[in-house]
Amino acid sequence: MADKKMPGDGVVTGIGYVNGRPVAAFAHDFTVGGGALGRIHARKVCNLMDYAMKAGMPVVGINDSGGARIQEGVDSLSGYGQIFFRNVQLSGLVPQIAIIAGPCAGGAAYSPALTDFLIMTQDNANMFICGPEVIRAATGEKASLEQFATAAAHASVAGNIHLIAENDQHAIELSKQLMSYLPSNNLEDPPHHLTETLSLERNPRMNELVPANPKDAFNVKDVIQELVDGGEFFEIMAEFAKNIVVGYARIDGVVVGIVANQPNFKAGCLDIDASDKSARFVRVCNIYQVPIVSLVDVPGFFPGLAQERGGIIRHGAKMLFAYASATVPKITVIMRKAYGGAYLAMCSSDLGADLVYAWPTAEIAVMGGEGATKIIFGKEIAAAADPAAKARELGEAYRDEFASPYQAAANALITDVIEPAQTRAMVSLGLRSLLNKRETRPPKKHGNIPL
Repeated sequence: MADKKMPGDGVVTGIGYVNGRPVAAFAHDFTVGGGALGRIHARKVCNLMDYAMKAGMPVVGINDSGGARIQEGVDSLSGYGQIFFRNVQLSGLVPQIAIIAGPCAGGAAYSPALTDFLIMTQDNANMFICGPEVIRAATGEKASLEQFATAAAHASVAGNIHLIAENDQHAIELSKQLMSYLPSNNLEDPPHHLTETLSLERNPRMNELVPANPKDAFNVKDVIQELVDGGEFFEIMAEFAKNIVVGYARIDGVVVGIVANQPNFKAGCLDIDASDKSARFVRVCNIYQVPIVSLVDVPGFFPGLAQERGGIIRHGAKMLFAYASATVPKITVIMRKAYGGAYLAMCSSDLGADLVYAWPTAEIAVMGGEGATKIIFGKEIAAAADPAAKARELGEAYRDEFASPYQAAANALITDVIEPAQTRAMVSLGLRSLLNKRETRPPKKHGNIPL
């Protein structure tokens, strides 16, 4: 390498302003040695990250690299290690965004994986640890890059990335849009655009969104659209674990993170992927002081042998840990079903929700009415002249006695029962009143989240 000229050593680093706020950025230069990482290349990136840490500014990295510079041997591996170390140091201090705009192979994939958000271009980009040839040599499996390395594969199957961009320009626009919801660092508040007055009027359209039959599905994104300012919702990980929806929006100018069960997919059940997706999102919101609004319609955790063997207990516990450890404002709206452990996992009052509202259509119970009546009144139903009618009768009685939102309110498990049309007003009022929330926890190094 001593005789080779490497302009900039294959990486461009610098600082600039995005919508008036300083941002640190680096971009691998694939035209110089394939953008491969060497000792000075790594030093430049590390110096930039150190500067961002001291100045409290976000870091955006544009990844387009052939990986480690083999000619520099272990020095290149050392460079990756130094970058990884700083990724971890910056985590929780300033937002980190990685754009995958070209090849990102081997160790190069781990720095993006340590950031808060990954954006990947639809074409001309791939990310993997082992390529097709290595996989075939090691295991005998034949696999193409399209199966595991593309944006589509990472977004829908692996869950490694958060946003898909059409091209490089779109990736940059998405990163700017994402930063518009995040503070520059953990000591600042999110960029709220507070309105002078609150929208406290009723929204009758909300009353028409949820079907009368609790078994009928609906699209929770329609509820979100009515809840947030201008219907603008910036969804995160839209293609992964579609049974839960997460993303950013504003409600009367207050930046919020929204976590919502999606009845249109797997009936809104929580499974392994949905638990991972929502727990990570909740923790990112908590880092950057973003209030969390949870919209609940969850019949339970997804049943099945694959889920049990896959560790649904461990993964579901991540949601419990994430919500319980979050100290940001937390508001929960129970729209319909809220059963069993999944009711708790969607931020019940027992998990530290500051305000919990329920619609009259809500059912809050250990399990649904049908299942409960079969267990409690099985013999009585079997002995009835019309078992089906008897089951319905007892099911309705069970709901009124044990699962009604009014019963939950009477037992101080929820704040109030509200009409759907009141939802935006009550959430807006709650958010504004909680903006100065301060909550301290016992001093400790950190908790031990189930991983």
